Amino acid sequence: MNSGPGITPVPLTVPDFGAAFPGPFPTSPHAVTADRRLRRWAAERNLPVPADELRTLCGITSQGIARALPTADLDSLLLAAELFLWLVAFDDTHGEVTAAVDPAALAGHIDELTGVLAGNAPTSPPGPFTTALRDLLDRIRDRTTPSQYLTLTGHLHGNLLGLLWEAHHLTDPSRVSLHTYCTMRPLTVFARTLTAITPITLSYELPDRQGTSDLVDRVETAVARLAGWVNDLASYPREASRSSAPPLSLPTLLRHERHLQLPEAFRAAARMCEEQAVLVRALIDELSATGSSPLTRHAQALKHIVHAFIWHIHHDRYTTPVT
Repeated sequence: MNSGPGITPVPLTVPDFGAAFPGPFPTSPHAVTADRRLRRWAAERNLPVPADELRTLCGITSQGIARALPTADLDSLLLAAELFLWLVAFDDTHGEVTAAVDPAALAGHIDELTGVLAGNAPTSPPGPFTTALRDLLDRIRDRTTPSQYLTLTGHLHGNLLGLLWEAHHLTDPSRVSLHTYCTMRPLTVFARTLTAITPITLSYELPDRQGTSDLVDRVETAVARLAGWVNDLASYPREASRSSAPPLSLPTLLRHERHLQLPEAFRAAARMCEEQAVLVRALIDELSATGSSPLTRHAQALKHIVHAFIWHIHHDRYTTPVT
């Protein structure tokens, strides 16, 4: 692995999730077809991602969504995969290292996308990400109730604001407290957006009284927090190889706040992931035991989303060094 100045290469410490989420994890039979069609969609949308990176990104997205939505039909699987690919590709293109150099440019892109989420007409010729988002939202709107659509677009808006917050701290992560980072991380990992599109793709709806309940919010937040921390461990070597600053991620902040060496910080982060997984499993089981059919379906869906984030830690996108 290559690393930026001052960044010591560290072997990836993988948490043991076997007690809370033992495998093997179910996978959609449409995974291969979804990958092929997702690549075609990305090419048609002219997303500005280099061909090799786009191929890898389509692979991890289609395979991840195939584990997050193993029972979805092909069209529903693709819709979720396209939305998730759009989010990650936007983050890769306009977030991360690029945003650290020019946060104002990222703010301009986000302002344009926020207008799309609000249903505003564009004031200038839209770029590829804006056009793709408008197409996705048109197709999603046709399949959702007003409540589902507002929930989904609300989480998308939160993701965009989270990326902007992240951009302002990429060059100096030491300014961010561990508590603040743990509060903000669910916005930048996109898990709650995936959670929001899941009932749409699987054709169920949480009644308002249940959908806003404290238990549902707690389990969804806990899943998003776990997803963010797992992603931090997976992506650390890749991010460290791309910048002279340490990544804005859990190991970095544990190292700074608890005065740990990096290997110790990795081990501490892995323990936090394992403890969070036990908590998430307990909350999912509690949700399943409510006796409500929609809540039981939602609990099962959340379990599959956790499977997808646990699975992706071993993908080539993170295990192959960036040169």
